Amino acid sequence: MKAYKIFPIVLAAVLMSSCSLYKNYERPSDIITDGIYGDMQTAGDNSLGDLGWRDIFTDATLQALIERGLKQNSDMKNAELRIKEADYALKCAKLAYIPSFYFNPSGTISKVWDPYDRNSYATGKTYSLPVSASWQIGSIGYLRNNKKKAEVTREQLRNAKQAIQAQLVAGIASMYYNLSMLDEQLLLTKQTEQNWGKYLDMQKQLMDAGQSNIAAVASIEATYYSISTSIISIQNSIHAIENALATLLGETQGEVQRGSLASFQTPAICATGMPITILDRRPDVRDAELKLAAAFYDKNIAKSSFFPQLNISANGQFTNSLGAGVVNPGVFIGAAVASLAQPLFDNGRIRAQYKISKAELEIATNDFQQAVIKAGNEVNLAMDDIYVAREMRELVDKQVEALTKALDATEKLYASSGTNYLNVITAQNSLLSAQMSQISNRMDAIKATIDLYQALGGGAE
Repeated sequence: MKAYKIFPIVLAAVLMSSCSLYKNYERPSDIITDGIYGDMQTAGDNSLGDLGWRDIFTDATLQALIERGLKQNSDMKNAELRIKEADYALKCAKLAYIPSFYFNPSGTISKVWDPYDRNSYATGKTYSLPVSASWQIGSIGYLRNNKKKAEVTREQLRNAKQAIQAQLVAGIASMYYNLSMLDEQLLLTKQTEQNWGKYLDMQKQLMDAGQSNIAAVASIEATYYSISTSIISIQNSIHAIENALATLLGETQGEVQRGSLASFQTPAICATGMPITILDRRPDVRDAELKLAAAFYDKNIAKSSFFPQLNISANGQFTNSLGAGVVNPGVFIGAAVASLAQPLFDNGRIRAQYKISKAELEIATNDFQQAVIKAGNEVNLAMDDIYVAREMRELVDKQVEALTKALDATEKLYASSGTNYLNVITAQNSLLSAQMSQISNRMDAIKATIDLYQALGGGAE
């Protein structure tokens, strides 16, 4: 059989045997998702993961801070630039399907003088206008899998941007509400300082009247100064968080406007549970699966090395360099060459690389499974914290209400019978301690909501 008839048959056989190189990545069916949320999993379609950060953090002042952070933060800017880089790389991968063309014109002019007659000379002109094309197709399926991997790389960078955004939003919200918490703690601590200051002045007056002693006064004075140092410590913490928040926003330090903890409302939709598909929005889960997809295409690329490599080159030129003389007409010359190289033995490198790629694919599969399990556990933990904070809130509120009544009764008793003022101070301190617990409880609910927002990958955006 003639060679030109054998070649199409061989090429068709190669294409048939390499069909697996043209398959797209699909999520493995053996990834375990059953019971990923424990008893909290539901079949509902709505959850906190379907909400954007604006629906979760509804405070207008906080939203303005987050908007500034998303625009000014350097990590967000760099993430955008890396995505653009990936877009350029993907365009190059797509253009690999097209041959490369080169244009390299040239020309020469020559003169020949007669040594006996200086006025007599001959002139020769030659020119060449060549266009060449080169198409290095490589192994069967190589270009396609290389392009698919470039698409995965671009998606990985987009996913990285989502991770940065979720972390940035959570960080700004956490600092914002920590500042609100410290503001309220500072206010209560100053009230405590005032109460102990009054009690200290009263004890000094009693000591001057001979009804108290230096030991009692010194003990009360030590407590008063301890409370005063707490005020300085809280103020320093406020300044430190304001400085850290300014750095996160890409701004110089300044006072941060903020609201109260009481203005935050935990989204009621948290109680409906979390569909398993929500985990697809988690950047770490998505990153693990994208790495799995990249490993899948790397395996295909390694497998493509077993198949023939096809290279095609062609050139054409318009030239008059085939003849001599000024009036020599130009002619067109064209040529094309195609070669097919089948690897037979490469010291085992091709087979070894393929086996390595298969092992990397298994590693990526295991990492993806672990990422799913970790994500489910983190969602569970955040949900538990939200439920606990909700249950404790009612009890803490009742405690504050009861201690408020107790303080009111103690103050009335002191006013009517002149009992020991220490009872009033004790009642005030008990109420302030309960109010501190109330602040901590509200902050726990906010922190758990922020943790859940991050655990679900930063919401729907």
